Amino acid sequence: MREISLYNTLTANKELFIPLVPEHVGMYVCGPTVYSDVHLGNCRTFTSFDLLYRFLLYVGYKVRYVRNITDVGHLEGDADTGREDKIEKKARLEHLEPMEIVQRYTNSFHQVMKSLNIADPSIEPTATGHLLEQIKMVKEIVEAGFAYEVNGSIYFDTLKYAEVTGRYGIVSGRKLEDLKAESRDNLKNQSEKKHPSDFAIWIKAGPNHLMKWDTEWSTGFPGWHLECSAMSSKYLGTTFDIHGGGQDLKFPHHENEIAQNVAACGESGARYWLHTNMLLLNGKKMSKSEGNSILPHELFSGENQLFSSAFTPMEVRFYMLQSHYRSTLDLTDDGLSASAKGFKRIKEAYTQIHSLTYIANRENSNANERLTAILIQMENDLADDLNSPKAIAGLFEVVGIINNILARHVSEAEVNELTRDILYRIFEGFTIGVLGLKLSEADNSMQNQVDNLMNLVLDLRASARENKDWTTSDLIRQKLDKMDIQVKDGKEGATWTFK
Repeated sequence: MREISLYNTLTANKELFIPLVPEHVGMYVCGPTVYSDVHLGNCRTFTSFDLLYRFLLYVGYKVRYVRNITDVGHLEGDADTGREDKIEKKARLEHLEPMEIVQRYTNSFHQVMKSLNIADPSIEPTATGHLLEQIKMVKEIVEAGFAYEVNGSIYFDTLKYAEVTGRYGIVSGRKLEDLKAESRDNLKNQSEKKHPSDFAIWIKAGPNHLMKWDTEWSTGFPGWHLECSAMSSKYLGTTFDIHGGGQDLKFPHHENEIAQNVAACGESGARYWLHTNMLLLNGKKMSKSEGNSILPHELFSGENQLFSSAFTPMEVRFYMLQSHYRSTLDLTDDGLSASAKGFKRIKEAYTQIHSLTYIANRENSNANERLTAILIQMENDLADDLNSPKAIAGLFEVVGIINNILARHVSEAEVNELTRDILYRIFEGFTIGVLGLKLSEADNSMQNQVDNLMNLVLDLRASARENKDWTTSDLIRQKLDKMDIQVKDGKEGATWTFK
């Protein structure tokens, strides 16, 4: 099995990856909270771990990949100082049931993942589907003496845990002295807590709270951090290989996950913790209030004020892979435009390998040796903490060799059936299979079919409007609206997007 090195946030070092069970990998990645459309920062994280998942499969591992859906317990402000769940808040604003919000944005999330060619996980558990496991874990933490009850809510005793185990802060770098230095004056409306750093693992629900369940402590709901501890241990065991997420989750989410795992099970969960870096937009942190924000479908459709043109999902994926997952990535018009041109060169080269003339033998040659060496180096680059920028640089070397073959700068005698097989391994096995880049129109056939179908529907609607058949026109719009497809009428005709 190929050696792989990964940067472990837990130790702040790049380490040789050794799975707990030979040839098997258990991997957990924190998924979305489904109260709104997934944003591009999330997409970068899921693209990075999709690359890791594909590469692990490529080198021969059997992988159980768990990526959750948060559909309860994630409160406003990512803390437990308030009492309003993000999903409930959206449901109240739109006069819907919380599970309608969950279903809508879970569907939307899956659509974006599919458009970016992000593979489905092995298991996609939901928080509401694992209430029993979470309640059981709360009991175990209470029995271990690391949690206390106040008015029906259960809080994790962070200071006691830190003093007893000495392990609080191992992934985020926070120190016990820093925790102790925090004053009770910082508690504000957290007056139920013994200390500001304590966090809720079970929250008593108010009378108007919609999503709540009965327990021995109160009618309430689980804390946000609890679900990942419960679901990762259920499907991967109390000790498993890899836990991933964005760097914004290191604290408090992942730090509190580890504390819960140790308190309930005596183990910290994952042995390797991986974190992706931030995605900036034009050099700044994305912010809706400052008008510096864009959703995936706005980038794909070109319906935005920030970019000069639309960019396909594959162009966006390619752009993300051209930056190392631990580096900050700045999404800019110039950067995406340049990346799109580079991706076009790779697609054109892939098209050309089908039309090359290959001599009927499998002898090695200088060209074959060079291509094989590049492929091995690209594999080594990904084995070195997923260095996708270097791997893509190797891919451009391959493009150069193909162009030299076409220009007759490489002898025809060197281009044989072995050359063809190596090129297919590079493009289909590695570029499509591992980097996840669709390179031909056939790869995009499903999206093309959807686009063609929608164009037909809009043409039928336009014809109905021309004939003043308002009943049919309105019916089409209403049916599309129920499918979360929004139609916009403009001077140039009607356009459509997913809501």
